[in-house]
Amino acid sequence: MIDAANAADPNVMRYGGADRPKELLHAELLTRWVELLRPDAPEALRLAARGQHIRRWEHPRAAYPEGRTGYLRWRTGLYTFHAAETARLLLEAGYDSQTVERVGEIIRKQGLGRDPDVQAIEDGLCLVFLETQLDELAGKVEREKMVTILRKTWKKMSERARELALALTFEPDERALIAEALDTDQG
Repeated sequence: MIDAANAADPNVMRYGGADRPKELLHAELLTRWVELLRPDAPEALRLAARGQHIRRWEHPRAAYPEGRTGYLRWRTGLYTFHAAETARLLLEAGYDSQTVERVGEIIRKQGLGRDPDVQAIEDGLCLVFLETQLDELAGKVEREKMVTILRKTWKKMSERARELALALTFEPDERALIAEALDTDQG
């Protein structure tokens, strides 16, 4: 049911030579990363990976004010929306309230930095970003801002996720950006 909701995304991404609904593709990739990071991932974590950005296109960033305050309002609103929408579908599918609540906690990133399930989601999201969105974003923002974004992304990731990130295949320009962001002499 979550995949069906995400398959309705009108935004399309090219991946592996095929065009795919963006949020369905992101849910699949996030699930793949979570399972790689946590082969023992409990069902609630796997469900949270699928619902992390459910129907995200319905709440575009452009609908919120510019700047950091608007961005944070958008993100907070998305956490609430994604958790509620996923909960609705899980309850409809017959999941118990305890599982539904746990999925919501993970989606809302409650316990980030302390909860290994939440960290696995955060790591997976960072890896999906690096894998599918780095090139596009780097083409839209100034280099200095992109380096800052990469530094912040790296800071959020666990050591294992960083290892996986460095093993990804990047274009030379992307690899140079990452190297600059990780240069400890620059911050």
